[in-house]
Amino acid sequence: MIANAIQMKVPYLNLGLQHKNIKEDILRSISALLDSGQFILGEESQRFEKRFAALCGTTYALGVANGTDALFLSMMALGIGKGDEVITAPNSFLASASSIAIAGAKPVFADVREDFNLDPACVEKAITQATKAIIVVHLTGRPAPLDELLAIARKHKLHLIEDCAQAVGALYKGKPVGSFGTTGCFSLHPLKNLAACGDGGVITTNDETLYKHLLIARNHGLVNRDECDFWSYNSRLDNLQAAILNVKLNELDKWTIRRREIAGIYQRRLKGLDLIVPSDSEHEKAVYHTFIIQTTKRDALKQFLAEAGIDTKVHYPIAIHEQKAAKSLGYKPGDFPVTEKQTQTILSLPVFAELLDTEVNYVADKIIEFFGTRK
Repeated sequence: MIANAIQMKVPYLNLGLQHKNIKEDILRSISALLDSGQFILGEESQRFEKRFAALCGTTYALGVANGTDALFLSMMALGIGKGDEVITAPNSFLASASSIAIAGAKPVFADVREDFNLDPACVEKAITQATKAIIVVHLTGRPAPLDELLAIARKHKLHLIEDCAQAVGALYKGKPVGSFGTTGCFSLHPLKNLAACGDGGVITTNDETLYKHLLIARNHGLVNRDECDFWSYNSRLDNLQAAILNVKLNELDKWTIRRREIAGIYQRRLKGLDLIVPSDSEHEKAVYHTFIIQTTKRDALKQFLAEAGIDTKVHYPIAIHEQKAAKSLGYKPGDFPVTEKQTQTILSLPVFAELLDTEVNYVADKIIEFFGTRK
């Protein structure tokens, strides 16, 4: 396709557009909530939790304040704390690791594969007698290699906790992520595929005992209004956000289909260029929270696209083990070569569901133009 001569403006994300067609439904839901006076742990929250469990194919789901709390409360409920180690990926958003540290345990990293997900061979090498769990991150909305990781977890008697913050609705061998591990932990941050208008999170599980404990743990340890069984935290999903999310749940399948359509356009148009383009394996259904290409010319391409009016991002330019907060863990450059290489080559293209085909093709045109003139 010949590059478009007319310059367009393509934002990386436009949160306002998502609400254009559902704004009246959301306002009606909020109005009813205001009339009801049910602001904390009300009927909307219960309905959302039931629907979210059905979406994930789990017996239980419970709303919490955010995705980080979902991870943290899961570990606390499983008795993970001081002296324990939890293995996770160093290329994720830092909350995957910080939640381990906040729980009192030690984050231990294992390198990833080209698809950004944990490398099972590296995970197994990182296991010690102190290891209690693996937090697998389904990064970019693509399911991690769950069969292999579950086999490792069972072999070493470890909990597998799924960080599904970017992967709501993703499938692995036809089964939803969040239904494989001891718990599944979801973020409902405004940037996520299923987004609250503020912070929010969900924990999924099939373990009834764990679920009952978490119901109390998210609410100060209270078993009723007046009695507290154990000291705990205040981490509840607001009923207001649940009301908004109940409207958005009706749209999630449509939004996921559109993200996958956009990914398909990129995959077809960018094939054969001097870059790595993500794609699904036959046993996966990715939801493309991000669409990340890889090229050694990343910085020059990013600048070229910016000059063409196209906004892109880098997720994430600094690996977690290279952050100042992780200095005490003792890692050094070269410890995770795949992750470190990717920080220099990754570039996230616009992929939000409201993008028009003309905008997606404009992005593809400009990338083709870049590689055609600067190869």
